[in-house]
Amino acid sequence: MTAGAEGNGKVAIVTGGGSGIGRASALALLEAGWSVALAGRRKEALEETVGLAGADPHRMTAVPTDIRNPDEVAALFRSVSQLFGRVDLLFNNAGAATLRRPIADVPFEDWTRVMDTTVTGTFLCAQEAFRTMRSQSPMGGRIINNGAPSAHSPRPNSIAYTTAKHAVLGLTRALSLDGRQYGIACGQIDVGNVAPVDGSPQPPAMQADGTMAVEATIPVARFTEALLLMASMPLDTNVQFLTVLPTTMPFIGRG
Repeated sequence: MTAGAEGNGKVAIVTGGGSGIGRASALALLEAGWSVALAGRRKEALEETVGLAGADPHRMTAVPTDIRNPDEVAALFRSVSQLFGRVDLLFNNAGAATLRRPIADVPFEDWTRVMDTTVTGTFLCAQEAFRTMRSQSPMGGRIINNGAPSAHSPRPNSIAYTTAKHAVLGLTRALSLDGRQYGIACGQIDVGNVAPVDGSPQPPAMQADGTMAVEATIPVARFTEALLLMASMPLDTNVQFLTVLPTTMPFIGRG
């Protein structure tokens, strides 16, 4: 992929930009004319995304960041503001998951890892985005949080992930309310089963009745199309919640 046009003058930060949905989203934003800063813990993976983009270094940069660390998050936003001049979009994509286990068998370390990354990391990045967006000129910007159908309806044996995504839902609502006076819009994408980007087969998932089944998937492009739709809106318009999933995926009524 090569970078599109001269750019649209807008700047995005994508967390978890070294793989999966984060990488696909960063490349889609770049192609749509955004300048993009990639954040994540793995420097090599971020640089691989930059290499895949074939991007002008003035349009994409990698900033290794542990989003669980407030000092590193603050340094991320300072770096992006210094390089690009402002921040128009934060895509809070980074998160963590664990093996599905009954609640009695969930290790404390698994619980804290999911909460620290998915909840605390999302909060810290949103906090710095607020600080940046309310002080820049023109004021304002947009935050898009990566939610999940599990923010509304759980799967069996997924208490840490489900709790974390419910917390992200609360963060989205609070950020949307608190951002009004600063011209900061906040919305959330809840994406269902996305086909593995490496082409590997979709593993079976536990159903509400305890059986296992291979479910339908959508290509990652369906997600990036939704992200670009939300990101392209003027700041007087907000897509509050957007759910994108395979038509036959068990979500409504999955129990």
